[in-house]
Amino acid sequence: MEKIKVGILREGKVPHDKRVPFTPAQCKYILEHYPKVELFIQPCEYRCFSDDEYRAEGLILKEDISDCDLLMGIKEVPVKDLIPSKKYVFFSHTIKKQQHNRKMLQTILEKKIELIDYECLTDEEHNRVIGFGRFAGVIGAYNAIMAYGRRYHLFDLKQAYEFTNLFDLEEELDKVKLPNIKIIITGGGRVANGSIETMGALKIRKVTPYEFINYSFREPVYVNLHSKDYYKDKDGGPWVVGEFYEHPEDFECTFIRYAPVCDLLIHCSFWDPKAEPLFTKEQMRSPAFHISVIADVTCDMNGSIPSTTQSSNIENPFYGYNPDTEKIDEPFSTNTITVMAVDNLPCELPRDSSEDFGKNLIERVLPSLFDKDEKGFINRATITKDGKLTNRFNYLEDYVSNPQIV
Repeated sequence: MEKIKVGILREGKVPHDKRVPFTPAQCKYILEHYPKVELFIQPCEYRCFSDDEYRAEGLILKEDISDCDLLMGIKEVPVKDLIPSKKYVFFSHTIKKQQHNRKMLQTILEKKIELIDYECLTDEEHNRVIGFGRFAGVIGAYNAIMAYGRRYHLFDLKQAYEFTNLFDLEEELDKVKLPNIKIIITGGGRVANGSIETMGALKIRKVTPYEFINYSFREPVYVNLHSKDYYKDKDGGPWVVGEFYEHPEDFECTFIRYAPVCDLLIHCSFWDPKAEPLFTKEQMRSPAFHISVIADVTCDMNGSIPSTTQSSNIENPFYGYNPDTEKIDEPFSTNTITVMAVDNLPCELPRDSSEDFGKNLIERVLPSLFDKDEKGFINRATITKDGKLTNRFNYLEDYVSNPQIV
């Protein structure tokens, strides 16, 4: 039986990501259930799981993984570390033509590397099958509540990265005592469901969009809004979800009708740049705009949330957006809107998020990766092969052929 050598990469991108594709226990499981697979772990001082934890499960640590057939990591691999003619799996952040990763994708093509992107692993209906979205949502909502408590001097929560695991984070939420505020969570995917999970830990009641706008409550409540709740056809036609995702430019955003009654917005919905933003900077200056805290979990710069003009970081997750000057200011002053825009939220609970990610990889992807790709998971997620873009990603041709390197 021909062996498949798999190397687990040390994260080279700076700042270093602490997450891993598989925990030590999951690596042991893979070796037990896939006899033809050999695993090698590149040593690393900053992973959330130590080298000794991998050794304890019988894993082999190896600095030189150039003889491996498949190399797996989390974030982008630095250009200098890319090994020619290998197969890689990681989040490449190239499919939206991200300028900062163009050189990396060009090098991948030059070196005839086969690139499989986690973000592109989809089922037959094109739904993503794995990701860190759940923990982005859980922690994003936690940070939103933390921000509200600090802004109004109600309570002071520890930051998520100070906890060992999700259980400790949820215990910290026992400190929270909220007034009868109204919270919006946008989206219907893993990220939104993660935020809803935090609402459940807080025992906050869910209401309908109609109730949210028209009723008052004696307790904090939240509503989960989907695209149909705040976009409408510009020509007055019926809502057709397929048409919205195909041609979002044909739809008008009506989110602003929620703004006068919303205190806290947790934005978890995917946004197409062709779609209208949720609101404009001008609308944010209106006295009727009541939202004082925005947790932009999606973190699209100058995208669906106009106040997200820069990302924040784990150590300093909040900044203030002054709608009058349109500038960044103190996070909790009365003339600013408090913004949370951390772009790597799952890193705050790296062990839990890695375990969740690895579990989904094992259950949903490894059978296709190590055996037959009967469901086309790997084929759909392969961006480059044999020095060329695959058919599904031909639209990136102008992105990689441009001689200007940014």
